[in-house]
Amino acid sequence: MSERKIMVFQTDFGCKDSTVSAMYGVVKSVDRNLEIITGTHDLPPFDIWSASYRLWQAMRFWPEGTVFVSVVDPGVGTARKACVALTEDGYYIVTPDNGSLTHVLHDNGIKEVREIDETVNRLRGKGTDGTSVFHGRDLFGYCAAKLAAGIISFEEVGPVYDVSQIVTLPVEEPSVNGDEITGIIEIDDPNFGNLFTNIPTEMLTAMGIDYGESMRIQILYEDDIVFERTMPFVKTFGDEAEGKPVLYNNELLKLSLAVSQGSFAERFHIGFGGGWKIIVRKDG
Repeated sequence: MSERKIMVFQTDFGCKDSTVSAMYGVVKSVDRNLEIITGTHDLPPFDIWSASYRLWQAMRFWPEGTVFVSVVDPGVGTARKACVALTEDGYYIVTPDNGSLTHVLHDNGIKEVREIDETVNRLRGKGTDGTSVFHGRDLFGYCAAKLAAGIISFEEVGPVYDVSQIVTLPVEEPSVNGDEITGIIEIDDPNFGNLFTNIPTEMLTAMGIDYGESMRIQILYEDDIVFERTMPFVKTFGDEAEGKPVLYNNELLKLSLAVSQGSFAERFHIGFGGGWKIIVRKDG
């Protein structure tokens, strides 16, 4: 048996019932010594975009070879593929192929993807054979555990299919037009209400914008302007008084919006995703 791999789980299951417990129980039934780490079980229900982003956000900080199980699966039991992807930088992702690989495919690259063969890599018995609505337990968790434990190789997951066939969500790249940078509000920080854009802060540097300077911000939803304001670009939240909105360089080196000791998302009623556009200009 090869060395066991760490397993990291993220889902939209929540922790109000025994769903996660049952899924983890399946893993431990395959191999009691497998290490299970909870990424989150509080992804927004049915939100494939968030699943894709959160997977990408944390992955680079784990050891190479880690097995990620990502299950946000509104199409569970339908014809969508269940797959295991091997990234170019050596991580395994066990997930429905429904768009949840979008950010990883875009930034990490995927070396190979295989469809899970349910005839050999699905949990059987224990009263599971008659249901098609809990693939997190019966398919993804079970197959991932076999892979992480070294019981099956990646090649034994199932048949390979072309990386170009992976389902992806539309991703709008940030762009520069004269003294303007356009991007999207890509995700939120749900605990604090900060909003992350997809604009690398190096784009600001290239335009000669530095900490302490102000920028004119427009936020549009479906092409309607919903927010417009001049805001300071700060290094950290304490550089501005409590309650003041700020722009800052987040932990992923992307331009982000916050309220010092408050929630930008709640105060200004701003969301995230492809419909939320942001335009940044140097003030003055």
